[in-house]
Amino acid sequence: MTANGPVGIGFIGTGMISDTYLENLTRFPDVRVVILGDLDVERAAAQASKHAVPAWGTSTDVLTHPDVEIVVNLTIPAVHAEVSSAAIAAGKHVWVEKPISVDRASGQALIARARAAGLRVGVAPDTVLGPGVQTVRRAIARGEIGTPIAAQTVMQHQGPDVFHPNPDFFFARGAGPLLDMGPYYVTALVGLFGPVARVAAFGTRGRTTRTVQVGPRAGTEFPVDVPTHVSAIIEFERGGVAQSLFSFDSRLPRVGYVEITGTEGTLLAPDPNMFDGEISLTRASTFGPGGIDTEWVDVPLSGALAGRGLGVLDMARAIRTGQPHAATAELGYHVLDTLTAIEEAAARADVVDVASTIGEIALIPEDRDPFEATL
Repeated sequence: MTANGPVGIGFIGTGMISDTYLENLTRFPDVRVVILGDLDVERAAAQASKHAVPAWGTSTDVLTHPDVEIVVNLTIPAVHAEVSSAAIAAGKHVWVEKPISVDRASGQALIARARAAGLRVGVAPDTVLGPGVQTVRRAIARGEIGTPIAAQTVMQHQGPDVFHPNPDFFFARGAGPLLDMGPYYVTALVGLFGPVARVAAFGTRGRTTRTVQVGPRAGTEFPVDVPTHVSAIIEFERGGVAQSLFSFDSRLPRVGYVEITGTEGTLLAPDPNMFDGEISLTRASTFGPGGIDTEWVDVPLSGALAGRGLGVLDMARAIRTGQPHAATAELGYHVLDTLTAIEEAAARADVVDVASTIGEIALIPEDRDPFEATL
């Protein structure tokens, strides 16, 4: 491993989401993807050929590769903590897809191992580092809507079994709409309002089994182990509340709805599962005979647009410069703690306190360019 120059990257897990990571990480000059690993070595080889990565093999091949400094962990949620811990034991930094783990204990243990080893863990989503959410955060910091007091978010669609060839894990422990999609929305909300204090929720399962609808396994039934429709209320430590809906049971797709209300106005924010999007601001509505006329103002995006892998790049640069990275393990754990508390609140029909907290989350500089060689 070198102390300067591009940071070496190895992947463990080369499923569907690896494409978008590879499309970006192979274009960022400050990182170099050196090997891909998977349980299915043929799949790893196919992705390596597609994205011009020089080597492929098993997870062991990735963990023992001398040029790998960061392991990108794209495995299923149930083994996130196990694979990340193995990378730490091998002396590698880790970027892990969300959630950091499927339970609090394994998430805490992973963070403790990384600290003891002097290694970093970064946790998805990195969409919140893109111009969309970052522009909203800057607008609120400038006082565009006064003091933020409330938010509403909606993520509902029919479910990933209609488009994913192997959707079982989306309906297993550690996933469902809450753990699969919730990290995008809750991470964005924590960036906007600060840490979560307590939650309340209700949840249900629309069906106890689902059927694969596309690909070679079409027609295969599998069990549903988690709630597939969750309605949550989130209260923040510094004030403000949010109400959020997460559903894989709706025939009416409605995703990416994020509304932030302040004392002086309301912002419609972009989908936190995306890096950009439209932002609208209103401070006034007129009530008249024809109904309500709301005056909207577009808020232009600021910052360079990239895609998934931006968090890996941010961590790579931070490793070289000795600076903090943005999407930390502590943030990922606080989001997991919040989502787990929502699960518990839904199961108990009660209010659940969130024990963890998180400090101030720094904004990404507007002039930061992911396509610039800085190392």
